[in-house]
Amino acid sequence: MMKKLLFLLWLITGLTVCGQAQQQSGEIKGRVVTGAEPVAFATIGLVGTTQGANSDENGYFHLRNIMPGSYRLQISAVGYVKVLKSVTVGEQPVLLNINLTKSDQQLQEVVVTGNMKETYAKLSPIHVEVYTPKLFQKNPTPSIFEALQMVNGVQPQLNCNVCNTGDIHINGMEGPYTMVTLDGMPIVSSLASVYGLSGIPNSMIQRIEVVKGPASTLYGSEAVGGLVNIITKNPAEAPRLAVDVMATSHQEYNADVALKANLKKASTLVGVNTFWFDNRRDVNGDNFTDITLQKRLSLFNKWSLNRPENKVANLAARYLYEDRWGGEMQWSPDFRGGDSIYGESIYTSRLELIGAYQLPTAENITWQFSYNSHDQNSAYGKTMFQARQNIAFSQFLWNKQMARHDVLVGVPFRFTFYDDNTPGTQTRTGSNQAQRIYLPGIFVQDEIKSSDKFTSLFGLRYDYNFTHGGIFSPRVSFKLAPDQQNIFRLNIGNGYRVVNLFTEDHAALTGSREVVIADNLKPERSWNASLNYQKFIDQNNGYLGLDGSLFYTYFTNRIIGDFLTNPNQIIYQNLQGYAISRGLTLNLDWAFTFPLKINAGATFMEVYSVQDKETGQTEKIPQLHAPKTSGTYAVSYTFRKAGVSVDYTGRLYGPMFLPVLANDFRPDKSPWFSQDNLQVTKKLPHGLELYAGLKNLYNFLPRDPLMRPFDPFDKTIHLNNPNGYSFDTSYNYAPMQGRRGFIGLRWTVK
Repeated sequence: MMKKLLFLLWLITGLTVCGQAQQQSGEIKGRVVTGAEPVAFATIGLVGTTQGANSDENGYFHLRNIMPGSYRLQISAVGYVKVLKSVTVGEQPVLLNINLTKSDQQLQEVVVTGNMKETYAKLSPIHVEVYTPKLFQKNPTPSIFEALQMVNGVQPQLNCNVCNTGDIHINGMEGPYTMVTLDGMPIVSSLASVYGLSGIPNSMIQRIEVVKGPASTLYGSEAVGGLVNIITKNPAEAPRLAVDVMATSHQEYNADVALKANLKKASTLVGVNTFWFDNRRDVNGDNFTDITLQKRLSLFNKWSLNRPENKVANLAARYLYEDRWGGEMQWSPDFRGGDSIYGESIYTSRLELIGAYQLPTAENITWQFSYNSHDQNSAYGKTMFQARQNIAFSQFLWNKQMARHDVLVGVPFRFTFYDDNTPGTQTRTGSNQAQRIYLPGIFVQDEIKSSDKFTSLFGLRYDYNFTHGGIFSPRVSFKLAPDQQNIFRLNIGNGYRVVNLFTEDHAALTGSREVVIADNLKPERSWNASLNYQKFIDQNNGYLGLDGSLFYTYFTNRIIGDFLTNPNQIIYQNLQGYAISRGLTLNLDWAFTFPLKINAGATFMEVYSVQDKETGQTEKIPQLHAPKTSGTYAVSYTFRKAGVSVDYTGRLYGPMFLPVLANDFRPDKSPWFSQDNLQVTKKLPHGLELYAGLKNLYNFLPRDPLMRPFDPFDKTIHLNNPNGYSFDTSYNYAPMQGRRGFIGLRWTVK
């Protein structure tokens, strides 16, 4: 299959070169200005071709050897609004004078996550970070879960070295504290974990919005540490066809296809994603697969109706099936659930439905709804875990502007059905009893624009949990913008979360540790404050954006798995004390008039809990898998005449505490390490892009990720084992996947 893909890419490239060799004769020349001033180093290109040029220091440009015909000329420069112009090339030169208008890049970004309604990012009192697929294409990945490693302060964390289950950490907070939504709807439930993020076709994604800090006032439980909102494309505006196929030297194959059709009264977008990895690898020789083997298929379809006055009417559905397993190299499905050959096998089936309908009334009222069904059949060694979760969500939003007030009122209702074969759904008599959780609520938000420089926001939410009673979640935000180049934001809010242990903590199911629930687990509660500062600097040679945030979160109750008190147990109980997450994040976005762009970020944080001991003293316990220092970076340079761009991306990890066993020979902290990637992309005619590169350039691999891999069922635990070690899969901090090459092809038809 790899040979066929390489032959196809070679054939496409060869045909392209032959086509370019034909005789060409036309030319376009002119000048790019803004008012009376020249615009130096602007990019001028013919859409759908590799032909282009740059304006010189006086704004002049010249394109030669163009075949006669009609074209669309695109003119762009850092800090200016892009211009598209139709031109017809003949035997005589085309003479143009292009006038560009300066733009505020941040002002052009539209966001919805911060306050549930569309606004410009720069105007929002809630700081929202926006990431487009262009960033993630600098390091292509087969899933959103892996792609998020490029976002500063957001850490995709693998929680098991055998089945590679993971979650998303924001500012050191574990995955259950991060809410992941699709078009604003709570689709990725706690049971879904990384599975809900797998198979969302990258070609369907318009942008990803990230809010750090509690968002419970608008989004309810789970949005304690932050929110990741995946915005899918509007079918009416999407390209007619988008294709992205990729293969790696480890024999991973990924295909992503999206097709759009415009009908008389509607537009539809169909997406298909498939991922295939069936190559057993054991680089470290522990007789366990380094990376889980996966077969995944995802189907996505979104409809958008054309309605009077552009009122919203969208409906989307997605189906995902995945078969993944990891374990001993000789494992096969015949050993599933047995105790002779160890394997962790997960069959996942998901169905998702999302919709929004704006009522045909004078008032701005929108009905939003979603439904997801997650069926999981898992075997962790001889431990079987079979679970089913259905979540139905409905919400009415009323938005009203009155003078300086922008009021938003929401009436949400969420129903969760959950059933599994663990003690989590058993009664005291031992019989099974599925959980049915009804969660009605109401929230009110008032955004007050006192002046062009000062905006305040006040919000309050009340949810009634039929098990835990009423829960209030207030929020207050202030934005001060003394001028166009400086913005200050202060946010203070409350977060809460209702814990469902077996759906959220993979460690409770895998390995050989006994699970001990020492308390009647109560909802987790926290208070958060963050101060954000943004600086925008227009430079003669480009544009510089700076972003910094101080954050502080105080938990009055938190459920933390205790791996250290007893090496053979995981103890869960209500926090007897308090927990804190605090730190600083810095981001830099630097674009030059010459074809260089730099994105860099760093996070410095401390996450820990303080437990009250029976002696009356307190004990400070650091958060596992939360490095005090981390950073992301992406450096891109384009050779415009050749149509070639080079991207160097990576993430730096500082030491993080790890779950060690008693007398563990392995260090309790990971080392400093980075995972770096290099990619070269060649633009071809007719919307084609060919890309290739290397991942994990320096071939970093963690050491000794598994304890006693030769005895995964602890059958010989009492033989030649003076330290009493037992099989354990939780000591992890990086994927067991070394350096690998990749090659791919993108094709976009607009």
